[in-house]
Amino acid sequence: MPAKPAAAAARVVLVTGVSRFLGARVANTLQADPGIERVIGVDTVPPTMPLGRTEFVRVDIRTPGIAKIISSARVDTVVHLNLVTSASVPRAKVKELNVIGTMQLLGACQRSPDARKLVVRSSAAVYGSSPMDPAVFTERDEPVEAPTSGYAKDAVEVEGYVRGLTRRRSDLTVSVLRFANFVGPGVDSPLTRYLRMPVVPTVLGFDPRLQFVHEDDGVEVLRRMTVEDHPGCYNVAGDGVLLLSQALRRAGRPYVPVPAPSISLFGDMGRRFAGMSGFSPELLRWLTYGRVIDTTALEDELAWRPKYGSEAAFADFVAAQGLGRHGPAARLASMLRG
Repeated sequence: MPAKPAAAAARVVLVTGVSRFLGARVANTLQADPGIERVIGVDTVPPTMPLGRTEFVRVDIRTPGIAKIISSARVDTVVHLNLVTSASVPRAKVKELNVIGTMQLLGACQRSPDARKLVVRSSAAVYGSSPMDPAVFTERDEPVEAPTSGYAKDAVEVEGYVRGLTRRRSDLTVSVLRFANFVGPGVDSPLTRYLRMPVVPTVLGFDPRLQFVHEDDGVEVLRRMTVEDHPGCYNVAGDGVLLLSQALRRAGRPYVPVPAPSISLFGDMGRRFAGMSGFSPELLRWLTYGRVIDTTALEDELAWRPKYGSEAAFADFVAAQGLGRHGPAARLASMLRG
């Protein structure tokens, strides 16, 4: 079997979504690599986290301005992390940011003679969540019930546009990463807000299997995909699974099973106490049926395994949030049990 060609070094890297936790961490990691001459971070709002030598440019990737930056800076590597998952942003705007923004970015990459690599953050949500799902999804599996709304549908569309780009620019090295749900000390997401509700609703009669990826491992995978050449689509998750009931007990969270049609009533509690905007359809289906992905392809390709399994990643999140058996939520749960 012929050896893989040596990777061309990433010299000028553009990171989208740099004002969010993942984008900021990835930019800070890449700028520490002496082989990378410039890291340019773009977003619509200024970052709150120090970016060191990363050059911040305020630009909306839905506009032609992103093409001007890629062209003028002679960007050779694009790390696209600007997919919005927050339910607090109006749905129409989220779709524009995720889908239209990606289309504009990919168009800029296609036209740039300097572009040679694209790394895209996607999501395991592309597999959907269904009672007919396989026990474990590999990258070759199609969803039993394709996502029809929300962030999951956006991720499916984004991947479709990325495949189109690879057909038009076969010289590009393109890596698509389907991440399980992120957890860790710096993560703020619909999932972490759900877990911080005063009383956590679960779907009566269901106890889904869940997987997590620690933010440190996610950053390391993105770093490797940027400085090395690993074309293809890869699932990313920590080893093992947790049942939702196990996760809630370990977090010391009081929870109450409710019928699925009634769970949306708890959205008001989430808005008031946890900063949520109700339960999106894809979150509700995930909390009902769960999802498990196979990460063999990634581990074989990188000859690497995540430092944190799903249980360890969740435990680190619990410790950082001051949750667990001795936290205030655990004391409330004890009181509720009488």
